[in-house]
Amino acid sequence: MDFNTLVGIVPILLKASIMTLKLTFLSVVFGTIIGVIVAMIKISSNKFIASIGNFYTWIFRGTPLLLQLFVFYYGFPSVGITLTSMQAAIIGLSINSGAYMAEIIRSGILAIDKGQFEASKALGFTHYQTMKRIVLPQAFRIVIPPVGNEFIAMIKDTSLVSSIAMEELLRSAGLLVSASGNPIGPYFITACLYLLMTTVFTSIFSSIEKKLSIY
Repeated sequence: MDFNTLVGIVPILLKASIMTLKLTFLSVVFGTIIGVIVAMIKISSNKFIASIGNFYTWIFRGTPLLLQLFVFYYGFPSVGITLTSMQAAIIGLSINSGAYMAEIIRSGILAIDKGQFEASKALGFTHYQTMKRIVLPQAFRIVIPPVGNEFIAMIKDTSLVSSIAMEELLRSAGLLVSASGNPIGPYFITACLYLLMTTVFTSIFSSIEKKLSIY
């Protein structure tokens, strides 16, 4: 592949990178919302309710993300539910991320000293007020590093949606390889773009971690 051709495919892969970042942001945002809800369920004193949260994390952390994407995209039509590749990708990635975020947030909540719960109760705070005003703000500061790791992992995991015809970075590279017959150029640029994205966001999360450090 000559230099001019190589330069010509860069804009295509950059555009595909935007889709990769879009998928990552949406999945982590929805995954965080799901994670907070499931974390609250998992720490419930009601064993039945807690078991629902445990079952959710057991299923989605214990099975491959690729399999989950296949179920949403290829399996659901058999029961009358048809999703576009974009819908299946966002749902699959979000639900999977939610299972990991639930464990991250639950760990952050459990890291808060129990004395703060008792003090809040003594002050007349409800459980909801305690979680909203005291526990969760501290927990989110604690979980910044693992959340950053989950975000970086999600950037790479979005490559799996190429298997359900979602045209993100890796699939775009694959299409360029098929068109040119030369895998070196497209895949090399793709690797560089993944490295660039992960490096940038690793630096961003490191900066946030330092600013919000509890120390």
